Amino acid sequence: MSNPAHSAQTAHTHKVLAAIAREPRAPLVVEEGRIEDPRADEILVRVVATGVCHTDIVVRNQDFSAPLPMVLGHEGAGVVEAVGAAVTEVVPGDHVVMTYMWCGHCHTCASGHPAHCENMGPLNFGGGRLDGSTATTDVAGKPLHDHFFGQSSFATLALANEKNIVKVDKDAPLELLGPLGCGIQTGAGAVLQALDVKAGTSFAAFGAGAVGLAAVMAARVAGATTIIAVDVTPSRLELAKTLGATHVINSREADPVAAIREITGNGADYTLECSGRAAVLRQAIDALGSMGACGIVGATKEGTEVAFNVNDVMIPGRRIIGIVQGDVISKTFIPKLIALHAQGRFPFDKLVRFYDFAQVNEAIADSESGVTIKPILRMPA
Repeated sequence: MSNPAHSAQTAHTHKVLAAIAREPRAPLVVEEGRIEDPRADEILVRVVATGVCHTDIVVRNQDFSAPLPMVLGHEGAGVVEAVGAAVTEVVPGDHVVMTYMWCGHCHTCASGHPAHCENMGPLNFGGGRLDGSTATTDVAGKPLHDHFFGQSSFATLALANEKNIVKVDKDAPLELLGPLGCGIQTGAGAVLQALDVKAGTSFAAFGAGAVGLAAVMAARVAGATTIIAVDVTPSRLELAKTLGATHVINSREADPVAAIREITGNGADYTLECSGRAAVLRQAIDALGSMGACGIVGATKEGTEVAFNVNDVMIPGRRIIGIVQGDVISKTFIPKLIALHAQGRFPFDKLVRFYDFAQVNEAIADSESGVTIKPILRMPA
């Protein structure tokens, strides 16, 4: 059996510029390094642009367990540079969006729910391939953890897998599409797939960031007739109105549970908790009407717990659903979002601000402060 470390040392490599998380809560360091050629099932992608997601920040801060130093980034879009011998779906020159990684062999993958893959942790947060190998080294030749969400796209080159790439038309706006691979997909998929919001119903998004606003847009696509956005930032609430919200609630000024009950009459049919805050999740549960469903997509610190009144969930028949990546199959779902965007029915471009790759820490800071809803980093040519 070959030694993964030996293979990494002898493989042909390419120069790469990468933003590296070296210390918890510290700024990322942009450095040159080397990245391997793709293995048989891998795809080398020249990254054109990549979104900044809350999960990148959570891992940088070590609120999620993941090894450092690591090349983060998991909303990449780019052009295929090279493919491994076993790859059949794409060829060099194809445009792709990179999304989450899944194993394809476990029960949940086999049953059509790869976003809830039983190997989600090691494949997306483990810092390398399942065999423990990595593909990237820094300027001193020391290994860097990579394969974050099967891509590590805070870099000019990324190694993805046939499972987690989505081929897109070359006339689609490639530099805009990366966030469809995680944040936008998560909010839209939660509404259209996991919760399956029905026409004529009521829906409330708790948190009007990228995920929550994607959910608002998707609720309009689904035909919900009462669409409520809850947040503490007035500018985001105003934007929500333009994206399909029929009502907005500033939770610093009003009790969102009482306000939603007043708007809907008896509570919402569906709610989505996007903030990652335990207290807000309790509100999202309490705001449901009878037989209502609350989806959870907000990333919380490991070990976070929430309390709720059991009888208030059991007797009205409320459901609480954990949702990862919208529970979608990205290869079919992302093209649908691109088509909706082209028709003007899913204007997620209104959430975006572009930054040069060298501004990665500014982009992260603007995301944390709320100045920018969805930063996208443009890679140097």
